[in-house]
Amino acid sequence: MAVVQTGAAAADPQPAPVQPALPFPVPPSPPELDPAFYDPPADVVAAKKPGEIIAAREVHLAFYSVIPFNIDAWQLSFRSTNTRDEPVAAVTTVMKPRGDNGGQARNLLSYQFPTDSLAQYCQPSYVLQQASVPGQITGQFDIPFEFVAPLTGLGAGWVVNMPDHDGPNTAFAAGPLEGRITLDSIRAAENFAPAGLPGRETKVGISGYSGGAIATGHAAELHASYAPDLNIVGAISGGNQPDLRDTIALANNNLGSALIMGGMMGVSREYPELDAYFKQHMNGFGQAMFGWPKNSLCLWGAGILPFVNIVGLFDSPDPFHDPVPAKVFDAISLGHSTPDMPRFLYQSNPDEFAPVGPVNRLADKYCQDPKARVTYVRDNFSEHITLEIVSIARVLTWLKDRFDGVPVPDGCDIHQEGSMALDPASWPVWLQGVNTLLGGLLQQPIGSRR
Repeated sequence: MAVVQTGAAAADPQPAPVQPALPFPVPPSPPELDPAFYDPPADVVAAKKPGEIIAAREVHLAFYSVIPFNIDAWQLSFRSTNTRDEPVAAVTTVMKPRGDNGGQARNLLSYQFPTDSLAQYCQPSYVLQQASVPGQITGQFDIPFEFVAPLTGLGAGWVVNMPDHDGPNTAFAAGPLEGRITLDSIRAAENFAPAGLPGRETKVGISGYSGGAIATGHAAELHASYAPDLNIVGAISGGNQPDLRDTIALANNNLGSALIMGGMMGVSREYPELDAYFKQHMNGFGQAMFGWPKNSLCLWGAGILPFVNIVGLFDSPDPFHDPVPAKVFDAISLGHSTPDMPRFLYQSNPDEFAPVGPVNRLADKYCQDPKARVTYVRDNFSEHITLEIVSIARVLTWLKDRFDGVPVPDGCDIHQEGSMALDPASWPVWLQGVNTLLGGLLQQPIGSRR
């Protein structure tokens, strides 16, 4: 089997071998112990164009690392570009439905998980594999249960792309980097012949929640300038965090302080000037916190130190508006451009981790552009975690409309709802998701039809 790829726009076709999947019960190596795939030589990466495939291999995906699914899946190592315009390697996981889709071209869902971690073994490429260390041990709780969303998309006949969008240094919350990696992962999936996609004509929908919303939001804004060759027909995200300074302010002395500090650390990995500022201006306790091992225990780390006075770790009364941090946080905030595709934002009004105010401001800013096509829903009955769950059917329904070519008029639709789960148009998708999951657990081929 060979890979045929076209690079960022029109590179010469270059075949590449696809490595076979590991035989069960051989466990996959965590990324930290698999440098040949995750950390290829710099000259090999630099010789590629953004989105070109470096290596490919089959993988077995499983429910909570144990029960395998009867699907075709691969990991792709590909070239992307960091925020200093330097070539970097990144990895994505691609799933293809069984069957021929009735001879029709398949759509592509790019799903950005809320990895929310500084460890590579908390990334979807490892967590989703059969015989990986279960999330119950590492603390990676989000990806296994949220996998039902892209799995339902697979059952609908969509090819699914799931990037490790934090990059090789797990720069959690460094949005512009995550956006670039997301866009290049889409290119890689389209370049991968076994995925069966129609190249750059592929209709692409992108989605993410919370940490995944950061990657999705930046990918949407960067599309026109960084990857205009991609046919992105819609972008939807919830639990949005347009300006991390507002997120930090909410987390200060609050339950989610350690989780948000992980995001601060992740951003500093992509912006050396911010890392230098932290080292110079944090007190001893803060230095100890930021001196944790690079690969901490996924979300377990968020529960170790709640209610931290984050601002009090610094020798400045307003550290995130000092010149160096302000420049970085301005750069990683959303609102630098209006997405050139239909954009759906949704947010919990009483969100305890991602404040609603900055999302209101972002929507208002987008809507100043006469070409904006924005839907913004504020959910009154949910908070951060429950909205992540109850919104799944609504997300997939909206994406299906985009794939089906249902038009979205110019302008903005901003409104509040009791709960996104109460939309009757999305109710059949819940049944579809249950059927897909149960069928998959019973080893039925997912997506096989016609």
